[in-house]
Amino acid sequence: MPSAERTPNVDQLIGQWVVVTGGSGFIGGHVVAGLCGLGANVLSVDRRPAPAFRCHPSSRPGERHSVTVLEGDLRDPAVVDAAVEPGTTAIVHLAAGPTQVLRSLEDPVGTFENNVVVTQALLEAARRQGASAFVFASSNAVVGAGATGAFHEGAPLAPLTPYGATKAAAEMNISCYNAAYGVRGVCLRLTNVYGTGMSEKDSIIPRLMRAAASGQTFDIYGDGLQVRDYVNVADVVQAVVLALTGGAAVSGPLVIGSGQSVSVLDLVALTEKALGSQLDVRHVPAKPGEMPAVVVDNSRVRGLGWSPSVSLEEGLAAVVGDWGGELGAAS
Repeated sequence: MPSAERTPNVDQLIGQWVVVTGGSGFIGGHVVAGLCGLGANVLSVDRRPAPAFRCHPSSRPGERHSVTVLEGDLRDPAVVDAAVEPGTTAIVHLAAGPTQVLRSLEDPVGTFENNVVVTQALLEAARRQGASAFVFASSNAVVGAGATGAFHEGAPLAPLTPYGATKAAAEMNISCYNAAYGVRGVCLRLTNVYGTGMSEKDSIIPRLMRAAASGQTFDIYGDGLQVRDYVNVADVVQAVVLALTGGAAVSGPLVIGSGQSVSVLDLVALTEKALGSQLDVRHVPAKPGEMPAVVVDNSRVRGLGWSPSVSLEEGLAAVVGDWGGELGAAS
């Protein structure tokens, strides 16, 4: 696992009050634990009940930190007001809906409310309370058809789905609050995030794990040659830490990915290697709105001091270990 100590200026997080939206989720739980382990006081807000947060152990004797939990829907202005109180120094906005890109095609209005209206409310709360930083979980879906070659921060925005469109709209609003009000905004364009603790997710890696545990057939959409970039959640935590502590040089969009894309077929093969057994797979028709390839250029964030440190093979082995009991019961 990567060490937060390699990120410069992490000491400035000690005693800071950071709001993490979506703190009960897969990425949010890791971010909350990582930030409180660095001495921040974290308020986790989510519409779902919070897990028992396990803060990463601190290397600083006598360090004090806390996690406060607020359960509520951020579409309610009262919940936003309760979450972003005077003294808030930063907001890490991870909450989104729906979490699956293609599922947004079924609910464009709800996707807009969750990803645009809520982000605007949080930005305005940050401005009112004097928060200095706003870190946003964006996506390379904002680029969609606008990229030629590897996705990078300068690619034109041309989203293919309501999810991508609403993330792009939120990015534009964050840029405005950065320029007009001094709320430093960092939009982390995350690739496919995976890691331990994702049993409730419906993305490809937990679906592979569930197929292995149940013995059921795993569906591959199309020919399986579509490629994606996978980044470990531990590396995403480090990107959040950089965004909070990096100062004026760290703003705007940042592509956060491993920089090494693999096909669905290759991911299945790597998963089988980690499992030590074969999966039953079949090919089904491709879904509309799916990008054939996601290949990213992460050179900008590398220049700022971040680099992925968990390989896909290492990360998949950890995921298999995390699912151990269920996988063993199925064997």
